[in-house]
Amino acid sequence: MSRVGKKPILIPEKVKVLVKKERVEVEGPKGKLVREIPFGCRVTVDNNQVIVERLRDDRQARALHGTIRTLLFNMVKGVLEGFEKYLEIVGMGYRAKFEGKTLSLSLGFSHLVSYTPLEGVNIELVNPTTIRVYGCDKQKVGEVAAQIRKIKKPEPYKGKGIRYRGEIIKRKVGKAALGGKE
Repeated sequence: MSRVGKKPILIPEKVKVLVKKERVEVEGPKGKLVREIPFGCRVTVDNNQVIVERLRDDRQARALHGTIRTLLFNMVKGVLEGFEKYLEIVGMGYRAKFEGKTLSLSLGFSHLVSYTPLEGVNIELVNPTTIRVYGCDKQKVGEVAAQIRKIKKPEPYKGKGIRYRGEIIKRKVGKAALGGKE
């Protein structure tokens, strides 16, 4: 039995969990999330706990058991507290600003790069070089942050680009530091 899958998920007071055949709806102060449950797993709610059981013991059901439990745990946590990721823009003259719901990024290209986030994910500028991506769906928050980072990944020589807060960029030594021709 999966060590992760057999742990029950405690339901906080402010969160409602509804199980309907093959889908689970989780509603809380930050929003509402819905997930389809694949065949081979059963989700039940009793005594303020969500319990994930597997119906079969084949390889696919065993693989899904812990995954479904973790996804449901993230749904409960997301509608209660939410998830957030911070992105930092590093580089001379690199900055971000809002134009309506669209994020405009000045990243050293000859043009501004515009980005519109997915539904259910919010973007906030802490300052012109720090972006906060937040929402109740962990997967969408991570996806939006990854898409923004992908616009200008940090390069290894000067470290310019968009990076996650706390991300360590492995730096390389340039040609000038090696000494050139002899």
